Amino acid sequence: MAVWATAGASVVAFMGIGLVDPILPSIARGLHASNSQVSLLFTSYFLITAIAMLVTGFVSSRIGGRKTLLAGLALVVVFAALSGMSGSVGELVGFRAGWGLGNALFVSTSLAVIVGAAHPTGASRSDSARGGGGRRAGGGAAAILLYESALGLGMACGPLLGAVLGDMKWRYPFFGTAALMAIGFLAITVFLKEQPKPARKTALLDPVKALGHGGLASAAASAFFYNYAFFTVLAFTPFVLNMSPYKSGGVFFAWGVLLAVFSVIVAPRLQHRFGSLKVLGGSLLLLAVDLLVLGYGNHITAVVCTVASGAFIGLNNTVFTELALGLSDVPRPVASAGYNFVRWFAAAAAPFLAPKIEEWTDIHIPFVVAALAAVTGAGIVAVRRRALTLPAEEPEPLRAMEDGVTAFAG
Repeated sequence: MAVWATAGASVVAFMGIGLVDPILPSIARGLHASNSQVSLLFTSYFLITAIAMLVTGFVSSRIGGRKTLLAGLALVVVFAALSGMSGSVGELVGFRAGWGLGNALFVSTSLAVIVGAAHPTGASRSDSARGGGGRRAGGGAAAILLYESALGLGMACGPLLGAVLGDMKWRYPFFGTAALMAIGFLAITVFLKEQPKPARKTALLDPVKALGHGGLASAAASAFFYNYAFFTVLAFTPFVLNMSPYKSGGVFFAWGVLLAVFSVIVAPRLQHRFGSLKVLGGSLLLLAVDLLVLGYGNHITAVVCTVASGAFIGLNNTVFTELALGLSDVPRPVASAGYNFVRWFAAAAAPFLAPKIEEWTDIHIPFVVAALAAVTGAGIVAVRRRALTLPAEEPEPLRAMEDGVTAFAG
């Protein structure tokens, strides 16, 4: 029950990322705001998430996983409810920042808690041995698969929840998320026992120090440009499609399904056949082409390319996070925090810059800039191939999946 309670809350946590996608135009109309102002909902959320990467390990290594989860859930409940009561776009942007802090605390801790709750003895030994790094212990595969399913389900269903509730009123998706997270808070309070604390406490600057490793720094730099392209799709495309909440929610649901399938099933198979760096470089270039066609195509083409981008994003997420966790010898939560500290800044920048670039130029140029960012990411992979080569030629498929989920969440 502890595992299921945490996994269920994880679904809702990941839903919060794409929740506002279908209702961005509705929010703009309801609060009399411009597209660039409404896009700040993503910017504030991910800016705080990036900064929080320096805090989550520090907090969880001191108060324990259960208390960290509950603190994150409580913050999401409060700030999601406040978001629904916002009277101006400025208030909504501020409340989304608080939501980002709560979500960062929750998702960066939940996988370790699920594995530990499923196999408490093995998880404890593993965490102690790696100073809290936490590889899967023995039979933790089922727990990891459950968490991966929660991630995919949340990313796919977030836009659907936003569409169904947002079609009635743009405020309702925020209240709905607050209610679901409150249920998750109660379930974890009742069913989850405290997990063993790691043997070594994480310092605030440990993630930054980890970036001194050339391979990890290269992966983070490439991922920074990739994430700019990723979140141009997620935050700017809804304005370009200009569809009803239901139709927009359907498009991003299909996008989320492709993202999950290619992340969990397709990426490990392609890596086994071609190698991680070839898959990553090729996927980044294909994403760049997709973005250019999206930006210059007609409406139907834009819909198709938006959905198709989920496949490339799924591949990139898995390979990038695998590299980030496998290149250095620091504990995995520390490596993950350092990597995400860099890449989430791009997730904060893209939603703000894309509408501004449109205002300065035209609707096509934001996608040109995003495509150039994806090409830049591929260029870093090509130039830094030696530094980005994993110690083992190719990771095991299950380990690849585990690492991908850990760093994406963290």
